[in-house]
Amino acid sequence: MKPLKEYWKILGPGLTTGAADDDPSGIATYSQLGAARGTGLIWLSLFTYPLMSVVQEMCARIGLATGVGLAANIKRHYSRKILFLCATLLLFANVFNIGANLGAMAEGTRLIFPGFSFVFLVIGFAVLSLLLQIFISYKGYSKGLKYLALILFAYIFSALMVKMDWGEIFQNTFLPSLTFGKDEILLICAALGTTISPYLFFWQTSQEVEEQILKGEKTEAQRRALTRPEDIRKMRTDVWSGMFLSNLVMFFIIAASAATLFESGITTIYTAADAAEALRPLAGNFAFLLFALGILGTGFLSIPILAGSASYAVSESFGWKEGLFRKLKEATAFYGVITLAVTLGIVLNFIGLNPIRTLIYAAILNGIVAPVIIFFILRLSGSAEIMGEYKNKWAGNLFGTLVFLVMLAVSVTALALLLF
Repeated sequence: MKPLKEYWKILGPGLTTGAADDDPSGIATYSQLGAARGTGLIWLSLFTYPLMSVVQEMCARIGLATGVGLAANIKRHYSRKILFLCATLLLFANVFNIGANLGAMAEGTRLIFPGFSFVFLVIGFAVLSLLLQIFISYKGYSKGLKYLALILFAYIFSALMVKMDWGEIFQNTFLPSLTFGKDEILLICAALGTTISPYLFFWQTSQEVEEQILKGEKTEAQRRALTRPEDIRKMRTDVWSGMFLSNLVMFFIIAASAATLFESGITTIYTAADAAEALRPLAGNFAFLLFALGILGTGFLSIPILAGSASYAVSESFGWKEGLFRKLKEATAFYGVITLAVTLGIVLNFIGLNPIRTLIYAAILNGIVAPVIIFFILRLSGSAEIMGEYKNKWAGNLFGTLVFLVMLAVSVTALALLLF
């Protein structure tokens, strides 16, 4: 029991970042993978695990070694114009995801309580999320996010209630037959854009800094000086654990959707709520309820992280005071960007955007921005001048370069297919 308690103490920013990756938008995307192609694309859950873990570990290490966020590091060492462009694209992509997640949370709630107003729920969830993020202390807020990450087990439990062909699932996971038609490439791009997302890079780095500040390391110099190899080891455990949970949930959602939706001829899912509703007659009321509650919980987990990561990027780009440890009056612009992102997300729900197109656009935007940011992450984390003893080893550089090339190839191909 004691080792388990010690392990739980180590978990923090990596766990919440990984959990936020399985937001309602991600759930909808993974459900669509299973509905459209059965278990044919389930290998992505295994393929993306080491790739996203390596990148997130680099981001966390940058935060621990430098004592400042990712955007602040890019601004110090590279072109501000590129940083401003990336921060703007990140804000737009995150707003799309926030809008889709708010809509999914409202629809998921209406599955259980059909009499509730969609408008009321969207606005209510947005306001509640903002109030918690702005007025709860960072210590209490981060602890709440950590426990909220446990809601992801609802998807594992709901999937285990479904009868599945495990032989086929494991074969397609470890020995897949690969096909890369137009539809497959767009689905792969959506999955990679949802899984290896720029907002996770900025959030991970900044949360490591926030955790240092929570320990009393108020200045950048203190944070640099007090980082120890033991901190790096604990961070790696946290990050790889969080990414494992994220990909495990991705695996079970694809498997459950393949065994129920695909096998029943339901090949198109527009929202996570659609997936939950479709599961009810196929997997039972309890599985449906778990899936629906998961949408609500992951929405409350992901919306603050989407809005917060955009605000970290924008605030650090312009040199504004930032950080969830600050009070509202100390970081008005920082909390202003958070409020703007959530407000725009509300608006997106009432201008007639197609939910699945919104997700695809957000995924494509993420896919375009991701390789640019990963390039700078590689340069920063591989620099002895910036990172000192905590710079990348050869394996980190190798896998980081692989992630960059994969994301670049997929995003360029997907963009070409959409435009031509």
